[in-house]
Amino acid sequence: MAKVAFIGLGTMGFPMAGHLVKAGHEVCVYNRTAEKAQRWVEQYGGTCADTPALAAEGAQFIMTCVGNDRDLYEVTLGENGLLKGAEAGAVIIDHTTASAEIARELDGACRAQGCGFLDAPVSGGQAGAENGVLGIMVGGSPESFAKGEPIMQAYGKAIKHLGDAGNGQLTKMVNQICIAGLLQGLSEATHFLKRSGLEGEEVFDVIQHGAAGSWQMANRHQTMLEDRYDFGFAVDWMRKDLSLVLDEARRNGARLPVTALVDQFYADVQQMGGGRWDTSSLLKRLESGD
Repeated sequence: MAKVAFIGLGTMGFPMAGHLVKAGHEVCVYNRTAEKAQRWVEQYGGTCADTPALAAEGAQFIMTCVGNDRDLYEVTLGENGLLKGAEAGAVIIDHTTASAEIARELDGACRAQGCGFLDAPVSGGQAGAENGVLGIMVGGSPESFAKGEPIMQAYGKAIKHLGDAGNGQLTKMVNQICIAGLLQGLSEATHFLKRSGLEGEEVFDVIQHGAAGSWQMANRHQTMLEDRYDFGFAVDWMRKDLSLVLDEARRNGARLPVTALVDQFYADVQQMGGGRWDTSSLLKRLESGD
């Protein structure tokens, strides 16, 4: 059993922290909205703290899962940030989808304080977090990974060390590039089959078992056919992630014409009022003129 702090109880962090309790760890949580932290304690046990620094005191592992670079900087390096309470030897594991730049900055700050750091963004959505089967892409030192991997197994199914700090975030960017293109293709295919008078379920029953099959097709085609978009990752968050991708591409010279185009399509969905719709709502955009 380890003493763990978990900072950030959003859609993903709330169940992830709960899995740590179920795995037998002693968990103290912090959330910007204190009522949510109290609700987590009522559901799972454990304790909550008034600041990230207080949550981190005495913890062997400190997890963060917040919204963006700015939030991550604040809960880590801010006035009441976790590094004010973290003890030498602790391992900080960040599950936020953030920039590779801030991952490297935090790695340096943690090293200076005698702590380990892992940037460990996740994939699998809300369902993956609730079921404890997330994919976790990890950057950081081999020593910190060896310590942190057993703890992350409480909510991770596939956990992969990918090299230095920042590489976890870069790998998550690769993941989001793939998803953006897949969902636009799936949306266009669904739009086309409807216009062609085909029966959607029959079509997908055949093609999902061939070369066109994907997780997105298997898990989203039915809800897309039913015009339901309240499942999984929201458009607002996807646009945040794609902004990170495109910023990094400008730095490294990668050419991402399809990703840039799909990002603008998601902007159109936001203009339609669909910022909280899930990412398969690209179909909604195609059908908006029907």
